[in-house]
Amino acid sequence: MIRRVLLVDDDTAVRDALCQSLELADMQALPAGSFIEAKDHIAPGFAGVVVSDLRMPGRDGFHLLEYARGVDPDLPVILLTGEGDIPMAVRAMAAGAFDFLEKPCAPGDLTAVIERALRTRTLVLENRRLKAQLETGDAAARLIFGNSALAGDLRATVRAAAKAGTDVLVTGAPGTGISKIAEVVHLCSPRAKGPFEKRASAGLTRDLLSEIWQACAPGTLFLDDIGALPMDTQLALIDALERSQAGGGTRLIAGSTQALDAMVATGGLSAELFYRLQVVTVRIPALSERPEDIPVLFRHYVAQASEQAGLRPPEITPEVVAGLMAQDWPGNARALMSAAMRFALGLREAGTPDTRLGLSEQLAQVEQSLLSEALRRCDGQASAAAEALKLPRKTFYDKLAKYGLKPESFR
Repeated sequence: MIRRVLLVDDDTAVRDALCQSLELADMQALPAGSFIEAKDHIAPGFAGVVVSDLRMPGRDGFHLLEYARGVDPDLPVILLTGEGDIPMAVRAMAAGAFDFLEKPCAPGDLTAVIERALRTRTLVLENRRLKAQLETGDAAARLIFGNSALAGDLRATVRAAAKAGTDVLVTGAPGTGISKIAEVVHLCSPRAKGPFEKRASAGLTRDLLSEIWQACAPGTLFLDDIGALPMDTQLALIDALERSQAGGGTRLIAGSTQALDAMVATGGLSAELFYRLQVVTVRIPALSERPEDIPVLFRHYVAQASEQAGLRPPEITPEVVAGLMAQDWPGNARALMSAAMRFALGLREAGTPDTRLGLSEQLAQVEQSLLSEALRRCDGQASAAAEALKLPRKTFYDKLAKYGLKPESFR
């Protein structure tokens, strides 16, 4: 997010000095001399905070606070007050002001409060964005997170598999979320309003399969670890698939972390069942293949864990992100989710570097993370992100090309 500060003060000299302090702190100042000038900037999606003098001719800072709270109750408003205005400032705090500072205030004190307000605003807008995704009709967009090309490809493949109407095989390394992707396929399909049943394949008998299969119609049955399905149950499943194909009954989605073709070769999996499933395959990429998605997923998991625990989400600093990016995450999304839960609960830091990676690999992951974070904060505006990182534009664009990052993916 671009670090915008709407600065409202009727004193031109004071306003100019404050603008300079903000610009030195790498913030974008939007100066206004009155409430009338400021009000056009105040909107529900304003990606920044408001700093306003309390005493101004006409409509004062207290009126501006009331207006801002009416437009967006979560928009932080910081008030600047004179010595005699403290009782009024206390009243304003009770009315919802984020904070107040007594004038004249040191630039460092002002920017510290604004930094805190900006972090709060970033979390609010991020949570709104996630909730908006959850309310859209596209389950792939709502539930599959990531800005990488591989994440985009995964969403597209899930949508295509959902529309195909055939049986589906979902594969991936342990911890990648096979059952979740299977459910997203179901939610994107015409069967979305029907039942979705998850079952482990190991130990599943013919009779129980038949019972579950009938109960799922006209929905979807997800069988996890399909290679562990007993052979006699595999044969019963093939019969059930034949009947469903003829009568439009239950749809099968199978999941596996194993190489099923090798199981066919050794006789552990029916070749007929394998070739049925192989027609439509959804492969989930590991986190090591799309490291730029690690911060995106981590922020989502932290917000989710904090909401469940009734806690305010902790700040995710660049140092935290760098620690995440320096790890290989062999446990994939499941391990990242566990780390996010511990982080949200304040139990431990987000993680430490994976020593299996060489120094150059760790540094490359950190650099890629910092580039992605800068683009995210700047809403995909490359020039602003380059400026925030204090990089020449050519160097910045060379680094984007090196890691395959596209600014438009962060808008």
